[in-house]
Parts: sequence; C-alpha cells; structure tokens
Amino acid sequence: MALSFVIAESSDAHLFRSVEPGVFDSPIDPLLLSEFLNDPRHHIAIAHDDGLIVGFVSALDYVHPDKPRELWINEVGVAAPYRRRGVGKELMTRLLEHARALGCKEAWVLTDGQNEAANALYRSIVAALKPTGQPQTLYSFQLR
Repeated sequence: MALSFVIAESSDAHLFRSVEPGVFDSPIDPLLLSEFLNDPRHHIAIAHDDGLIVGFVSALDYVHPDKPRELWINEVGVAAPYRRRGVGKELMTRLLEHARALGCKEAWVLTDGQNEAANALYRSIVAALKPTGQPQTLYSFQLR
C-alpha cells in the first residue's frame, strides 16, 4: 500500500478517473467534478493508492457577516479495505491544516449519533468531545 494524500485542485481532475468502489455514493460526474474543483470555496482531500482514490473528505469554507471564516466538513468516505488504517484521520488532519492555512478559525461536522465509525474518527481528533446520544452529534475543531 503506497498511499498518497493531496488537497485536490482544478488541475487534479485526472486523479478522479479511478475510484475504489464504496468511496463515493455515486459515480463521479465530470461536469460536477469540474464545478467543484473550480470553486475556490470547495475543498477535497483525497487519498490515493497507486492512482486509485481510496478515500476523501470534502468541505466548504464560508464567511458570514458576523463570524470569522469557518470550514464545514460535508462528507468522509473511505473504501472498506482501507478502513481502520488511519486513512480517514490523515485525510481529516490534512483538511484541517488546509483550513488553518485558509484562515478558518473553526471547522465543524455534524454526524448521526449512532454512526460509530464517524464518531470514532472525530473523537480521535477531538478527544475531549463525546457523543451526546442525541440523533446527531456536532464536532467542532478549533483551528486557532
């Protein structure tokens, strides 16, 4: 396993030609991929193994009239054979570092309170937070 991690840019569209099944919910649509990669507020960290995408974390940075720049983490996907190997954590770490470089002061993600894999991933990065047992759990990552 020769994993590489990258924050994809518009010039990286070719990397999305080969994706391990189960990483994304649906096949990659070239027009949507182009729109995503060309929007400066959309971000995606990808893990690839010899040219095959095996994981990703997508996010959106935004500003609000009364709040500093933040990063909303939309989705995490890792192919089954690569789970529990630190791929998700490395992707999250890379994306949070990218958010810091963008000037984001906070990043956050909302997940189902019963999603054990997601909760374990987010707790591994923000150890002080525990799931609330509510239908959804909000994790906030301070980037200052």
